[in-house]
Amino acid sequence: MASLEIENLRVSYGANTILPDLSLKVGEGECVALLGPSGCGKTTTLRSIAGFVRPDRGQIRIGGTNVLGRPAHKRNVGLVFQDYALFPHMNVAENVAYGLIRRRVPKAEIATRVDDALRLVRLDTFGERYPAQMSGGQRQRVALARAIVVKPDILLLDEPLGALDRKLRDEMQFELKTLQNRLGLTSIIVTHDQEEALSLAQRVALMFDGDIAEIGPPAELYHRPKSARAMDFLGASSIFEGEVAAVSGGEARLVTTGGAELVGTGAGLAEGAKVHIGVRPERITLTTAPREGDNVLKGTVVQSVFKGGAAELYVKHAGEAFRVAMPTDAFGGGGIEAGAEVWAEFAKTDVLVFPHAR
Repeated sequence: MASLEIENLRVSYGANTILPDLSLKVGEGECVALLGPSGCGKTTTLRSIAGFVRPDRGQIRIGGTNVLGRPAHKRNVGLVFQDYALFPHMNVAENVAYGLIRRRVPKAEIATRVDDALRLVRLDTFGERYPAQMSGGQRQRVALARAIVVKPDILLLDEPLGALDRKLRDEMQFELKTLQNRLGLTSIIVTHDQEEALSLAQRVALMFDGDIAEIGPPAELYHRPKSARAMDFLGASSIFEGEVAAVSGGEARLVTTGGAELVGTGAGLAEGAKVHIGVRPERITLTTAPREGDNVLKGTVVQSVFKGGAAELYVKHAGEAFRVAMPTDAFGGGGIEAGAEVWAEFAKTDVLVFPHAR
């Protein structure tokens, strides 16, 4: 394993600039997820590291050595594609051995390393099978074994679970996390799936428009994002437009455009400032009993969506609808039906306030 440093990387295709000036540091053994919407530059970053894209300028250092001029096959990186990219005419063992053969590793060593890699991904009895005879999850594990068998300095995973159904994605998230902890490989995961990034990575780099907007540990990024855009992308949220009515004693009195009055922490806020106001749905407590106090909103349930063990409700207050997430057994298993009158309550520390971007 090795560290990875990207410095002032620029990638453009003609007049279209994909990465204007990207910089990123990944420590030895660290797993970082590049998370962002389609077209934000995640895959271009990954392909630049792998050697499939030639940047206009910048540096990519693996283990302290700039590899920007090296061809892909001399960078010692392992790559796992979304569509697996397995050779259909080769069996599992042959697929896993392919990279070793290209590196002219002795045959006896190839057999041992292939066996070890398949054992790591729990496919040691599948060596003679062909990709068409395997499930999606099994094919993804073959692709992973093929990537790690070459003992890469950096492991790159491009939407590794995107082709799997929900149940398989959950299973593979656990397996990938277990394997990462066991091997300690320096890894970069590209994904547009928030849950996947938050569950797999030690740090998440949130990308917008070819640049890293925020980077940090998953919990920090989720609970304390630095912008309304980041909060909105990282999981479900309710975000209102509003302004600061007053600031006193570290508290900010806020008024939404719909007229709802809220209280949040007031660090760095000025009276009269236009702001975005965000609250995570799971931080809101809902009751049918009347309540009073700060951050208590009386409203009406306009929609209730059953999601198994949880329910998502849309509550309307002062002309604005917001989301509430709650266990389905919170009200005796019956939930709350549309049209019900409710009181929503949340702490001032759960109110995230972001100045309007200039």
